[in-house]
Amino acid sequence: MDDQTGRWRELNQASWDERVHVHLRGPFYDVAGFRDGRDSLKDFEKVEVGDVTGKRLLHLQCHFGLDTLSWAARGARAVGLDFSPAAIEAATGLAAELHLDARFVTADVYHAVAAMAGQTFDIVYTGFGALNWLPDLPRWAGLVAELLDHGGFLYLAEFHPFSFILDDQTGRTVTHDYFDEGPHLSGGSGTYADETAVTEHNVTIEWEHMLGSVVSAIAAAGLCIEFLHEHDHTFYLQRQSLQRDPGEIYRHPAAAPRYPLTYSLRARKP
Repeated sequence: MDDQTGRWRELNQASWDERVHVHLRGPFYDVAGFRDGRDSLKDFEKVEVGDVTGKRLLHLQCHFGLDTLSWAARGARAVGLDFSPAAIEAATGLAAELHLDARFVTADVYHAVAAMAGQTFDIVYTGFGALNWLPDLPRWAGLVAELLDHGGFLYLAEFHPFSFILDDQTGRTVTHDYFDEGPHLSGGSGTYADETAVTEHNVTIEWEHMLGSVVSAIAAAGLCIEFLHEHDHTFYLQRQSLQRDPGEIYRHPAAAPRYPLTYSLRARKP
């Protein structure tokens, strides 16, 4: 485990490189729908970020760029960054195909400041399923602060860490230690977007950051937190106990006690 943990970047990149093409062709990301004009952003993201027309926006850990391109379609001067060359190649191709003004850069998130060569942004955006791949949140928050222009803000939308400590079938029994942030080794063929996919690079290293760790890292980087909103819904079947609304929203059953499944945060650079 120690040897594999030290190789976290190598192992994780190999996994993501292999899964890009699975994600491009599967229904989870619905690239065909995106080509037909579907917006990949969540409703509360669009409201909480607000008008992005003319704003310089950097999307960290952008995968193959659907959210980046959605911000570009809404008027942002968008840049997407990801460590997977396969993902960036796909994102660049989609941008050209759809005639969207977005630029994509291959770089590890911890090298984002150097990759941007001194450019700063009005908005740094990080979407769902990103922070669990990062071992060092204070370092991440510090580079976000460097990438922001004064008056700019970080917008983060993520899965709520509390939701992952409960059992899969009922969502009512604590089965995992909330305070054990990792590293955790995961394995197995397939992907959340297609569990039946046959894959070779199946070992990944992840971290389960507590909400307090996230907020504290951002505050310590000198960013002023404007809000932290916790949401009672999510966007995939995080556990079998959830029920799907019309569309792509999953909620607790009507008679069940609710707890947060996702959260969103905005923090501004003075």
